Amino acid sequence: MNRPTGPAREDFASDNHASAHPAVLAAIGAAARGPAPAYGGDRWTAAAEAGLRDLAGPAAVPLLLFNGTAANVLGLSALLGPGDAIVCADNAHFAVDECGAVEAMLGRKLLLAPAPHGKLTPAAIEDVLKRCTDVRTPRPSTVAITQATELGTCYSLEELAALRDLCDRERLRLYLDGARLANAVAHLGCKVDDIARFADALSFGFTKNGALGADALLLMTPGVAERAPYLRRQQAQLASKMRFLAAQVSALLDGELWLDNARSANGMAARLAADLEGLPGLRLTQPVQSNAVFVELPPAATNSLRERWTCYLSPDGVTRLMTSYATGRADVSELVAEVSASLT
Repeated sequence: MNRPTGPAREDFASDNHASAHPAVLAAIGAAARGPAPAYGGDRWTAAAEAGLRDLAGPAAVPLLLFNGTAANVLGLSALLGPGDAIVCADNAHFAVDECGAVEAMLGRKLLLAPAPHGKLTPAAIEDVLKRCTDVRTPRPSTVAITQATELGTCYSLEELAALRDLCDRERLRLYLDGARLANAVAHLGCKVDDIARFADALSFGFTKNGALGADALLLMTPGVAERAPYLRRQQAQLASKMRFLAAQVSALLDGELWLDNARSANGMAARLAADLEGLPGLRLTQPVQSNAVFVELPPAATNSLRERWTCYLSPDGVTRLMTSYATGRADVSELVAEVSASLT
């Protein structure tokens, strides 16, 4: 995607643009009262880790990190052996939007596969494996997927099971980029552990869902979990004042605020899609399953949006509209009204 258009009064560019949830800011303030042990030896970190284990399962080993790129780099590094490569979607975030962080920091090759609607299929992975059969090519050892995907779609539990079956059969590990895992859980109506059980490691994003800046990595395979804390330190992701990351996570876990936020964002995206779909000359290019709406707009509507609203316009002319926990019905109605007026 290109940079967001602007200047603008309203924002549908990214859930990253939303402010931190008031409960998160209050939790940070409460954690700032007095001293506390550093590097995760505090009660806030213990509580956040316990809450994450409650969601992902007792075998999960959670690590708190500063952001999603850090989680992807650390999670993948814990899974890879010498000479290993990663199979991923050609539009995966760590392939196209993280400035080559995985390749630069880990020195490992990303093997790209086509992913209709953002989702890898077993057949696409098998095609990559057929091309990598001897020492002339990198050795695929890990499959990396995104849930929800870069195109706002979600793998069903059945699709995840099929990927896991393939990985087990081919002796591959499975990493899941869960920057918008909350939105996928909300869409599927499942629990976190229903998804986490398919992965050897996965991230759980909070920054896009109300946090000021905190994400988690969940390590599901014992051998992987043993190495990861050392790798976190080496990769400069061990926060000295960990309590401030943990306080954010705990605030969002409390009363399932993380899920309420995701449901609200998804609901506003569904409402936006339904209202836009009723206008002439528009076409939704992806199923709306999380908090992203991809739509082809006539030039007049695109130009009108660029004058007032912040949104992303891809080189192929598709506009991405993202909702967040802070998006309200009035925001959606106002944007739809502006698009509608531009079509007359």
